[in-house]
Amino acid sequence: MTLRPLPGAAVARFRGDVERLVARACDGMTSADGARLALAVSGGADSMAMLRLAVAAFPERITVATFDHRLRADSGAEAAMVAGVCATLDVPHHILTPAAPIAGNSVQMRARTARYVALGDWARGEDVNFLLTGHHADDQAETLLMRLQRASGLSGLAAIRAVRFDAFGAVLRPLLAWRRSELRALVEDSATPFVDDPSNQDPRHDRTKIRALLAATPALDPAALAASAGYLAEAEEVLARHAELRWSEGWRGPDRGLAIAGEPRDLRRRLVRRALAETRARLGVLHPPFDPDSANVEPLLDALAAGRTATQAGIMVRPGSAGWIFCAAPPRRSL
Repeated sequence: MTLRPLPGAAVARFRGDVERLVARACDGMTSADGARLALAVSGGADSMAMLRLAVAAFPERITVATFDHRLRADSGAEAAMVAGVCATLDVPHHILTPAAPIAGNSVQMRARTARYVALGDWARGEDVNFLLTGHHADDQAETLLMRLQRASGLSGLAAIRAVRFDAFGAVLRPLLAWRRSELRALVEDSATPFVDDPSNQDPRHDRTKIRALLAATPALDPAALAASAGYLAEAEEVLARHAELRWSEGWRGPDRGLAIAGEPRDLRRRLVRRALAETRARLGVLHPPFDPDSANVEPLLDALAAGRTATQAGIMVRPGSAGWIFCAAPPRRSL
């Protein structure tokens, strides 16, 4: 396999993007110098561009994983293609698979959850400092529009975070200012193999519909939408710090009462989402799927403000004298 080199300006731009995110993730206390970087590479043009950029910008500090969702017949061959490119670049590569078959409703959300669990477990074992994903400006614009359509609050409208912390550590998205078209041009011009996932064209998925809307509406500039999501994320960080303080003061467990009825609605929204996620984790509730960053909890907040018990995401919440009590929702009665 013969790969052509990337333009030096693109490599320098990527290096700067990663360095800024590393400094942000570490409050300026750490630089990207010497950091080991784990890359999640699916085989699409975006992640293959990230792979080439990362290897050029940070040689001998890269390790790569491809998560084979096993949802399509060609997925194994696609993971093998990534492995072949990594072998040519002399970069370690690992193929990850789900612990159990991905099936049921909300397949995309289930696939995302399984992917990040597997990537986090892998990254912990690799002794790396940061995990990088290939989300770009067009992904960000699509996510923002999807969240607007779902009436998400500020936390959801912040969309894809450039820096996110999970059980593994820091997840970085250094391509959020890059357009899909320029990433595709990079891999095409450098003779880097890539695949087009046919599920990206599946009209059953909300993201596919939003992507078509953007393509048909030139007045909607994905770069501007992505920048707006970035500004919303900055505001979100300020409010999230306040919510974190209030959480540490008020949360004593799902059955102890979360006394936040008098707080501003935005703060109630954040804390009730977190309480739902925490209670689901404690009780082992997996269904229905729940996104703690963007779930619409407005009907739940309205019911609690009116003094009524309500249920969401498999959790029943009832007002009490000491605050809101969270417990498992009773099973639905069959007809």
